[in-house]
Amino acid sequence: MLFSTPTQYAVLALLFVGGWLLGLASHPGGRKWRERYTAERDAHATVRKEHDARLDAANARIAELERENNRLAHAAPAATAAPIAPAAGAPISTAHVPPRPVAASAARPAFGGERRGWFDFGDRTRR
Repeated sequence: MLFSTPTQYAVLALLFVGGWLLGLASHPGGRKWRERYTAERDAHATVRKEHDARLDAANARIAELERENNRLAHAAPAATAAPIAPAAGAPISTAHVPPRPVAASAARPAFGGERRGWFDFGDRTRR
């Protein structure tokens, strides 16, 4: 057994109390942790206020869009115009559609024709 006599137990207790007192004496007192805690608490409160402000703005925008949707749902229908699509069976004319220009691609190809090896150390197919 490691400790068998009362003297050894007394020395163990004294070492425990001495270590405890040394730890208390060398401890900074919690000031550093208190400061970090208050800084984190303040930062969290700031972020929370910003989040609440964004949430209120989003809710106001949603209410505005719902009012606009309600207004449009109950509004009088617009005057009918000429049909967009030709009637069924009528020929479709493309004479009125101007041709769209085709843009040339400014991108260069990824493979430039020269096959290189790993880290550009030369051709990896040759050995």
